[in-house]
Amino acid sequence: MGVPSITIPQDNVPWNPIARGPVGMWGLIAAESAIFTIFVVAYIFYIGKSATGPQPRDVLRVPILFTICLWSSSLTIHSAVRCLRRGRVRNFALWWFLTIVLGAAFLGGTLREWRHLIYDEGLTIQTNLFGTTFYSLVGLHAFHVTVGLLGLATVLLFALLGHVSGRDVERVNVLSMYWHFVDAVWVVVFTVVYIIGR
Repeated sequence: MGVPSITIPQDNVPWNPIARGPVGMWGLIAAESAIFTIFVVAYIFYIGKSATGPQPRDVLRVPILFTICLWSSSLTIHSAVRCLRRGRVRNFALWWFLTIVLGAAFLGGTLREWRHLIYDEGLTIQTNLFGTTFYSLVGLHAFHVTVGLLGLATVLLFALLGHVSGRDVERVNVLSMYWHFVDAVWVVVFTVVYIIGR
């Protein structure tokens, strides 16, 4: 008497693993979100606890124009990815360039604000608890914007050299995920620093 054979049904459905790029970016976003959470909580905890001035209400001006620039860049990068998905590389490069301009304008606004705070108001990272937590939180965000701009500029350079096509849309989309994250984080930072903290 022989051993009965077992037949395993074979499905003809192809196995499509999840793309590594988006998964990796979601992992990075999760880790960075945890870091930002620590800095935001620290900022909130130390609001009003500086023994010496200046205080936030005395020196901070709400950066409305530069905030609009950054949040608008989420729309331009979305439009860029959509154009590339349709194979319109020229339009992609135009929207991508506009994203860089808006991001650079925001970063320039941050640097201008810091110059005013340091030289006109005397607020440095060592002045008081407000200065320490402000420069740490806003500086962390500015660092992420800088990294994003470097990535965007690299992609634009490749696009101008003719090395970007519709086949690269998923790779480009991974970078756009990072940029959307930077914009979303600014919603929190802006609310905490310029609305709640004042």
